[in-house]
Amino acid sequence: MPEKISLYLVPTPIGNLEDITLRAIRVLNDVDVILAEDTRTSGKLLKHHNISKPLQSYHIFNEHQAVARLVERMNAGETFALISDAGTPSISDPGFLLVREAIAAGLEVNCLPGATAFVPALVNSGLPSDKFVFEGFLPHKKGRQTRLKALAGEERTIILYESPHRLVKSLEQLKEFLGDRKASVSREISKMFEETVRGTLSELIEHFNKNGVKGEFVVVIEGCH
Repeated sequence: MPEKISLYLVPTPIGNLEDITLRAIRVLNDVDVILAEDTRTSGKLLKHHNISKPLQSYHIFNEHQAVARLVERMNAGETFALISDAGTPSISDPGFLLVREAIAAGLEVNCLPGATAFVPALVNSGLPSDKFVFEGFLPHKKGRQTRLKALAGEERTIILYESPHRLVKSLEQLKEFLGDRKASVSREISKMFEETVRGTLSELIEHFNKNGVKGEFVVVIEGCH
């Protein structure tokens, strides 16, 4: 018999509410408590799938304070599922600290496979997907130029997350530090206005300056040759 799992990391849809596995729905129905980044956002998803379990807030602003108590409760026998607003917990979202401390306490942790934004963006980009590096969000200020300089020599395909108000600036900086490489920008993946734009960084800058910037973005850039 496998040991009892105390913490499940459950991927949630990044757009289309149908992008959730049957196993994820079962696990969310089976655990004692669901830890959610935003209980209002997650409440809509759970209601859609007729899941009625206690929701507890767990996000970047309270995770340091919450971890010890949550591990204590797991040791006492409670089972938890951690979900983020969209995608897989711990991928540019809270989760790492809780996983690390649960493992250190000898508890069983299990991450379900499921939705994450960068995989479809990479595959849909038309750029090499056999080797790649996922950078998440670039530093906003301190360390940003250092990171861009380091990426200039990266031979693997590079994947970044970016917010709408920084997208064009980031594309301009990528062109400045990496050169005018081929790239792809995907937005609103699996949602009604899903779009992937491909071209050189110059062409992408022109496109988004002309057409405006809305949504959440995944930027994929070819590696250096």
